[in-house]
Amino acid sequence: MTRAVAAAHGIYYVVTGVWPILSLGTFEAVSGPKTEDWLVRTVGVVLTIVGLTLISAALKNDLGAPVRVLAIGSAASLAFVDFFYALRGVIWPIYMLDGVGEVLLIAMWAAALIRDRGTARQQVRMP
Repeated sequence: MTRAVAAAHGIYYVVTGVWPILSLGTFEAVSGPKTEDWLVRTVGVVLTIVGLTLISAALKNDLGAPVRVLAIGSAASLAFVDFFYALRGVIWPIYMLDGVGEVLLIAMWAAALIRDRGTARQQVRMP
């Protein structure tokens, strides 16, 4: 289950990361006008790289602690920024929708890790 969560998380970040790089106009139409285009594209590149890393880890089934920290830490950081700045009127409220998505990703990671831990314990106990 952890592999599926990592892959889904990675795909989400690649899609949302590439979007402002390929079409800043449509990205701004949904998320609001930006004053620093270079910064929007920089965040897009970073999200794309994080997403590709998560997809790669899922494909290789290499989901150790560093990958989990990257995934959950990225989602938590983005959720905080989304809610903090949207609630203060700095960014458009649509960012709270992304914040909800980030919280759901964290919940999916938690559920997958709990499930995988339970599965591992059952396998150890089996004769």
